[in-house]
Amino acid sequence: MKSAISLLVFALILMIAATALLYTQQRRLIFPAPSQYPQAPPPGFRLVHTQTDDGLRLSTFHRPAQPGQRTILFFHGNGDNLLGAIEATRGLAANGNGLMLVEYRGYGGNPGSPGEAGLYRDGDAAIRWLSAQRIPARDVIIVGNSIGSGPATEMALRHEVAALMLVSGFSSLPDVVGEAMPFFPRWLVRDRFDNVGKLARMKAPVFLMHGDGDTLVRPANLARLRRARPDATVALVAGVGHEVAYTAAAQAILADWVNALTDRPLHSGD
Repeated sequence: MKSAISLLVFALILMIAATALLYTQQRRLIFPAPSQYPQAPPPGFRLVHTQTDDGLRLSTFHRPAQPGQRTILFFHGNGDNLLGAIEATRGLAANGNGLMLVEYRGYGGNPGSPGEAGLYRDGDAAIRWLSAQRIPARDVIIVGNSIGSGPATEMALRHEVAALMLVSGFSSLPDVVGEAMPFFPRWLVRDRFDNVGKLARMKAPVFLMHGDGDTLVRPANLARLRRARPDATVALVAGVGHEVAYTAAAQAILADWVNALTDRPLHSGD
């Protein structure tokens, strides 16, 4: 009996220790910024700098739109950087859309440490930069991939944008963590990214894309987002996992939906 109790206590101590470690180190796990990143923009892009309202100067890449095309404000995934963002938006670039690829604080050589509030500041800084270039928010289509669905959704709620597109998006970060680690209390997840609670409150058209084989952000997230926004356009891509944004099929679907918005005239900069 004593042996069984000792084993139970030991297991409980291990679980508490593991939970404490995950709590204190969670942002390192959630935001694993790659150590390798592009030092210079590829052809067609230029290096630009945005200024956040908490004093950070962030480097990112911009590609101007062809006449009559809208600009895409793109938020990449947590293990990605501008190199992956370029790959994920190559179909939109070929479509003639402008591209503003947001690079986060703590990523790509930028100062600061990533977190929910910080990523929102980074997004606001990108929108201010576009506005200074006479590209108003209402001519911007926001695209968020994976963790990027968090700042993308917040920006579409804060600003009057042309549309919001979520690729491999989640209903909330605690939902993703809870599905991956059921033993970890969801209320201990610091960064919430409550996308599902925001979708119904925004005016912009919404497009949702997911791979049906996604095991990282499971398709149940898509179902929850769809319930929150029943009028959203939904694309469930068969036979693809969390990498759906980089596939040729997804690229074509994204470009087609963006083109469907072109019957709405562009606005001149304010």
